[in-house]
Amino acid sequence: MTQDPRLTPLAASLPATVPFVGPEAQERQRNQGFTARLGANENGFGPSPLAIRALQDSARAAWMYADPESHDLRQALAKHHGIDAAHIMIDAGIDTLLGLLVRLTVGPGDSVVTSAGAYPTLNYHVAGYGGDLHTVSYAGDFEDPDRLIAKARETNAKLVYIANPDNPMGSCHDATTMARMIAAVPPGCLLILDEAYVELAPDGTSPAVSPDDPRVIRLRTFSKAYGLAGARVGYAMGSKPLIMAFNKVRNHFGMSRPSQAAALAALKDEEWLSEIKDLVAQCRDRISAIALENGLTPLPSATNFVAIDCGKDGDFARKVLKNLIDQGIFVRMPFVAPQVRCIRVSCGPAAEIAAFAAALPEALKKARAET
Repeated sequence: MTQDPRLTPLAASLPATVPFVGPEAQERQRNQGFTARLGANENGFGPSPLAIRALQDSARAAWMYADPESHDLRQALAKHHGIDAAHIMIDAGIDTLLGLLVRLTVGPGDSVVTSAGAYPTLNYHVAGYGGDLHTVSYAGDFEDPDRLIAKARETNAKLVYIANPDNPMGSCHDATTMARMIAAVPPGCLLILDEAYVELAPDGTSPAVSPDDPRVIRLRTFSKAYGLAGARVGYAMGSKPLIMAFNKVRNHFGMSRPSQAAALAALKDEEWLSEIKDLVAQCRDRISAIALENGLTPLPSATNFVAIDCGKDGDFARKVLKNLIDQGIFVRMPFVAPQVRCIRVSCGPAAEIAAFAAALPEALKKARAET
């Protein structure tokens, strides 16, 4: 295909990629729907009934633009976290916030550090702004804070990224480890601490950080524990000057009024969040039991998914994955060795987990026959 001559040299040099092939695209390719949607780490148990009601009520006001300052939601989050609202920025999910953050801090040739095989959206944005991405390997099934900081020092990095809990492995570091990492951030560098799954993690996972600390920005979302992935609501917490800088580049009308209303209602429903935590914990146990019943090894998880070690290499795991998809079970897997030995199964309703349990023995049998 001929390249459009109007593209910038940087844009022309980039591949046109879709970082995540969605289940809808796979259903179109298969010309058939999935029986179980367990691959995108969505909260299949759904959002708070209060959030659903807020969505329904706000639909009548959808003719209006949303408040471009997300004032009510920012105030509620500020109260929730015990900080000033000036330390909070809201936008359409962590992915959007990552893109804005890279736009603010990374130019051609600037160094950014992450883990090989970690959540890849940051990498996509870094490439889009001409940054140089440097990776370090995991330490076992954990991102390695010490190596990440060492690489940031070595490359004079502008940004260093870690997710805690981690995607795709589900592992987590304790708050003491993360506080030590923040203390070691080199001058001129910013630590991006992605805490998308932290509401589902054990107590003592998230470090106590002063909102004025200029070394770190924390990212949270309503997509996981709060069950609002389709509403696209994420937020950042950081020092006031950094948070204010988002107003230089963000789309001030990027949020929808129903999304703001749903997130505000979800935040208030602590009883539902507690119930979700229990359901996720029970489901993680069930997924782990299914893995063990089939001779596989589930990895400990602090998220709403379980990474399952298939016991061989990435080629074998990909065969298992394909065979599950062929049976109507949407799951995903990591994309860098040695994590590629695993498949990743999201928590979800009992009927979908039962469908996964029924499909896995056949998927393994076929994969072993093909190996």
